[in-house]
Amino acid sequence: MPSKVSAKIGPSILNADLSKLSEESQRLLDCGADYLHLDVMDGHFVPNLTFGHPLVKCLRNKVKDAFLETHMMVSKPEQWIEPMADAGVDQYTFHVEPVEDVPLVCRKVREAGMKVGIALKPGTPVDTVTQYIDQADMVLVMTVEPGFGGQKFMDSMMSKVQWLRQNYPDLDIEVDGGVGPSTIEACATAGANMIVSGTAIINSNDPAQVIRKLKSTVTDALG
Repeated sequence: MPSKVSAKIGPSILNADLSKLSEESQRLLDCGADYLHLDVMDGHFVPNLTFGHPLVKCLRNKVKDAFLETHMMVSKPEQWIEPMADAGVDQYTFHVEPVEDVPLVCRKVREAGMKVGIALKPGTPVDTVTQYIDQADMVLVMTVEPGFGGQKFMDSMMSKVQWLRQNYPDLDIEVDGGVGPSTIEACATAGANMIVSGTAIINSNDPAQVIRKLKSTVTDALG
């Protein structure tokens, strides 16, 4: 029986030229990206600092029809729900680690009109999310330590993806970190269907070809 989930490729724009963000984003969409993955970091939950809701709002004004996912690598995700909703974000993905009341944050995200994504750092056990699955649209399994682009893919995280796919066959499962043509097979085989890829797409001479390869590999694995 065919899977209800479908392959989606979301380039991470963290490594793009941020001075030309709207042009870069449009180029990626024209190359076949299904959505854009925006890494929001507060310099606290992770040691890096990126951009916030004002930039996202500006981007939304330029790429009006794109599906925008913000990956909130922040200590207080509840603080940015309303500003990101106002900025035009479609999916708000936050980390469970710093949050005391995950169901409350999930509810507030949904009430703000966004889809709910919950993310796990490499050191967080996968069964941490079982009590929240029914409140989430997607689970993100980090395949690097969050905070910086260009890190090496952690193959050991595939057991988390596999466990989620076996237990929740209709769940959107996203992987993020070090994913590209050389690691996509492992992700697809494990059961990931939403693929975040930064450096491998952004730095490629032919981003469209990389996106096609990633998508076809996942589509084939989903059956």
